[in-house]
Amino acid sequence: MTQVGLAKILNVSKQSVSNWENDNIQPSIEILMKLANIFSVSTDYLLCRDNRRYLEITNLTEEEIAHIQQIISDIIKNK
Repeated sequence: MTQVGLAKILNVSKQSVSNWENDNIQPSIEILMKLANIFSVSTDYLLCRDNRRYLEITNLTEEEIAHIQQIISDIIKNK
């Protein structure tokens, strides 16, 4: 995703996105929450307090969720 694309989604300037990336300024709490939703991560992840990532499974069936859990388990076992 480009800075311009993210700026459009968040309704901010490209310069704001650039400043966040370069640690010149910090995003507001409202923007931080929006970023977490856009990238499917926690705000703690964005703040480098947690390295876990999450998958959005809200609209999946129980069977689909079980299948994804099995795939993840298999990948972890084979590491």
